[in-house]
Amino acid sequence: MIIRSLASIFLFFLAEAAHAKTIVVSLNRTPRSITEALEMAHDGDSILVKQGTYYEKAIIINKSVAIFTTEKAEVNGGGATEDIFIIKADNVHISGFRLVDVGVSFLKEAAAIRLVHCHNARIKNNHIVNCFFGIYVEYAKNSVIQYNEIRGSFIDEASAGNAIHAWKGNNLTISNNITTGHRDGIYFEFVNNSRIERNRSQFNLRYGLHFMFSNNDVYENNIFQDNGAGVAVMFSRNITMKNNQFIHNWGGAAYGLLLKEISDGKIEGNQFIQNTIGILAEGANRLEIIKNEFKLNGTAMDVKGNCIDNLIGKNNFVANTFEVVTNTKSNNNQYTQNYWSNYSGYDRNRDGFGDVAYRPVNLFAKVTNEVPSATFLLHSPFVWLMEIGEKIFPQFIPKTLVDEMPKMKSYDYD
Repeated sequence: MIIRSLASIFLFFLAEAAHAKTIVVSLNRTPRSITEALEMAHDGDSILVKQGTYYEKAIIINKSVAIFTTEKAEVNGGGATEDIFIIKADNVHISGFRLVDVGVSFLKEAAAIRLVHCHNARIKNNHIVNCFFGIYVEYAKNSVIQYNEIRGSFIDEASAGNAIHAWKGNNLTISNNITTGHRDGIYFEFVNNSRIERNRSQFNLRYGLHFMFSNNDVYENNIFQDNGAGVAVMFSRNITMKNNQFIHNWGGAAYGLLLKEISDGKIEGNQFIQNTIGILAEGANRLEIIKNEFKLNGTAMDVKGNCIDNLIGKNNFVANTFEVVTNTKSNNNQYTQNYWSNYSGYDRNRDGFGDVAYRPVNLFAKVTNEVPSATFLLHSPFVWLMEIGEKIFPQFIPKTLVDEMPKMKSYDYD
């Protein structure tokens, strides 16, 4: 009985495939527009768009079709505050297009491609330029957005949209995209069980990645560089962040990674290089922060007093101005087996770890955290005197914030 049912399903899909056709859109013959081609199409058909510039907008796709170009055809929104493609059917594929000129509106979040209540969409290899929002996802599941290049030229956050914006989705894969020049490179809100991987998010006005109320997600092997404030992960749980690069997110209120009200996750194998603050943690609990590289940051980690039960271990802290900053005299986290480039202890038993515990928070770091303008005294004799005073009166810094097993040599994570 089961075999007979499977055979019936197979024959059904075989029959559908046999009836599927490819509709060619060309400026030189009918159909001359993608909208016309969609009127002629049925589920399972393909629409091949030939070379040229097509001035179309609000193209509603309510059939399961593949729309593609092998000749980099351009669809121009003409600056209107309308979406170009609106996907309302399952199993829609859009690939190969250059999509340009979706206008800015403060009332409508218009995008080059919008996914609405659909499953199994595939958005690949598109080049999106000068569009308010690039790709906008709402209530989509099991969909893939990859190998797209999304470039904006916005100059202020108020009039900028996001390159990839996902709201209320599940099982999304966002991979191998380039996002630049928008408000946020990638934005997730209420998106669960999804992956963000191998993307480059650079020169965005606010965040390379902005992540809120989203659980059980993974982001790895991404590059977040030269964004306004780096990456923000907030009000989420069970997040895995591995092998990402947070580079040169620099400014008065900038950081590589902001963790706010986040719990039960792993931050492993990442590089934090030349950020104002590598990691700023506030209300971050039960995280494993391990095997990361903190190098040449203003402050490697700023861990607020409401962060509890985090493991910070086996990381490299190299040439940071301040290694750890906190706003409390107590410590509810574990620091262990980290390499600290400022450590000057010794290793008599040759086990690779210092025999003297290391305190990564210094008094001057605490002062500048409370009075930022005091940083102008950095490298002055005053700081040297404070360091001496700190050794005599260590009660000014958290007594329990200590690495009992500081690594003598930096880790080679390769």
